[in-house]
Amino acid sequence: MDGQWAVDARVARLAEPAVLVILAERPTHGYELLERLPTLLGAESVDAGNLYRFLRALEADGIVTSTWDAELPGPARRTYTISGAGRQLLSAWVGALEATRTRIDQFLDQSGGGEHVQRT
Repeated sequence: MDGQWAVDARVARLAEPAVLVILAERPTHGYELLERLPTLLGAESVDAGNLYRFLRALEADGIVTSTWDAELPGPARRTYTISGAGRQLLSAWVGALEATRTRIDQFLDQSGGGEHVQRT
């Protein structure tokens, strides 16, 4: 890279627990997930195909359930609800992310909060 190093300090796979966080708040349809996830993830957009494949996989594993909701205005939509197993999985994600935050805090403490680092 001609002496240029790319820095991307993002948490890989954060979309997975983000979907569970939103569903833990209330049952939600896929379109609303597509609207809310970018803000939670700090992303411009989320790929709809990947999201719906992920939701089908979660449902196959019993992490979420879904029903068709024709009560909403417009066409019927599939509404997703987190299951008990999904709440357990979300709890495991929260624990893992807390451990990661601790490691990041230790790194930042070690670096002196960037005091000796020239920022660009």
